[in-house]
Amino acid sequence: MSEPPQRERRRIDPEYDHRRDDGVDEAKLEALLEGYVIDRDDHENAPAFVIRPDEVQDVLELLRDDAGFDHLSCITPQEYEDRYESILHLTKFDRRTHEVSLVVQLPKDDPVCQTAEPVFRTADWHEREAYDLVGIEYEGHPDPRRILLPESWQGHPLSLGYDQDKPQVVRYAEHANPLQDDRHDAESETMLLNIGPHHPATHGVLHLKATLDGETVADVDPDIGYLHRCEEQMCQQGTYRHQIIPYSNRWDYTANLPNEWAVARAIEDIADIEVPEYAQILRTMATELGRMLGHFLALGTFALDVYGEFTATFQYAFRDREVIQDILEDLTGQRMMFYYFRLGGVCWDLPQPREEFIEKCRDFLDELPAKIDEYNDLIVGNEIFRMRTVDTGVLEPEVAKSYGCTGPVARGSGVDYDLRRDDPYGYYEHLDWDVITRDGCDNHSRVLVRMEEVEESAKIVQQCLDLIEEWPEDERTVQSNVPRTLKPDADVETYRAVESAKGELGIYVRSDGTNSPARFKIRSPCFHNLSALPEMAEGEYVPDLIASLGSLDIVLGSVDR
Repeated sequence: MSEPPQRERRRIDPEYDHRRDDGVDEAKLEALLEGYVIDRDDHENAPAFVIRPDEVQDVLELLRDDAGFDHLSCITPQEYEDRYESILHLTKFDRRTHEVSLVVQLPKDDPVCQTAEPVFRTADWHEREAYDLVGIEYEGHPDPRRILLPESWQGHPLSLGYDQDKPQVVRYAEHANPLQDDRHDAESETMLLNIGPHHPATHGVLHLKATLDGETVADVDPDIGYLHRCEEQMCQQGTYRHQIIPYSNRWDYTANLPNEWAVARAIEDIADIEVPEYAQILRTMATELGRMLGHFLALGTFALDVYGEFTATFQYAFRDREVIQDILEDLTGQRMMFYYFRLGGVCWDLPQPREEFIEKCRDFLDELPAKIDEYNDLIVGNEIFRMRTVDTGVLEPEVAKSYGCTGPVARGSGVDYDLRRDDPYGYYEHLDWDVITRDGCDNHSRVLVRMEEVEESAKIVQQCLDLIEEWPEDERTVQSNVPRTLKPDADVETYRAVESAKGELGIYVRSDGTNSPARFKIRSPCFHNLSALPEMAEGEYVPDLIASLGSLDIVLGSVDR
């Protein structure tokens, strides 16, 4: 059996990094899109161009092929009193600070937009969700079904005129073989195998409709929506100051501190709120501890998935996760739904006595290298584990990019993309740490990336503790002065993202002059990563499908929102 490829470390250079510059050249973009742009819009994060609904594919191909915008990170649908909008948020995998928004305005009586799916595969699920929740139709879409709600659902929950009291009738549809004639051998027999939604291998309420040709996976259709709670609508009904950030803990509840930062970053952007430097260090430290929470859980559950390893790896992972939860409980007062972030900073400083808390953190960090060695002995050198993971669930780099995959899923395919470095926020750009990538593109590489990222998180936490310990007492400002009632100016909109344990977690928010957002859109990394599962599983065996799903490290609270 071949050795797994060696990891690549991408050093963060505090002096200079070609990825961090002044942003996109608007004049060049205007010249490139001449003839397509019919108006301009104002977005806080990027230049925004209004284009015609029948020219979406032409503009996307032009931006991708001629300007390098190869990452369609999000599609935001919304309804105004006089129109619908479909906003495409574009950036570059190799230069994250280059962003552009395409705004497609659609009439109220006929909201139909050309699909972006032929250019970016990630648009498939995005556009299905836009139709499902808002009511925009995408002409030419290959599979225009609802994605979160049942097919027979009446109305669109995020449309302005939706009747929440309308009775619903859910019908049961007969399964149809998804294999078309050009993919189906007439001499073979196919079988439908339902995996989930209530099955431990699905890590939550996920239903996989797998079509098998013998023992081989011929097609798999992830059926989501069993945990959909309309979090976006709840955030739109909450107030900026206190009621939105707590919701975010319920999305990826296994590593949820980055969720809080995503919400805070977007709202702080539209409200022009500064965060004190000391609070940025506390945010960075807490978030990296939260990232370790998620990676330990991913490691333990994956070992359980692929070879039933409960007694050692699973319990070791939870042993170490519990230590971090104890630390975060001391810091935040909670063990799961932390709510440590506040707009403009964090809720409080380290618990007293400070020295005792710092010592507890350092003890954990000192013991971590030996524990990482244990995981390497238990997993990396385990013959069964390697047989199940090496060269299975292959996801090529360009395929990962087309589906909008990010985080360890993308970095395990050699995609060198990490928002902590490429779109700096918090205190990351002042610290010494590495971005871990591997080019194996398989289930094994994704697991190793997460294990090695735990070591990088430990380095970051160590440096944050050093800074916090030496910070002058009279300069320990944990929160800036934010109005009790926050009302950003009307029609200010932005898209901001952070690097969660699963990948790019983005938030689009638009204000209307009140203390609640007019539109709040969540860009979930798990949603994108899961959409690539058919690419990884087709042609492999059912056990490989389970391993591939486990390697994605999805959380259905994040997928469904």
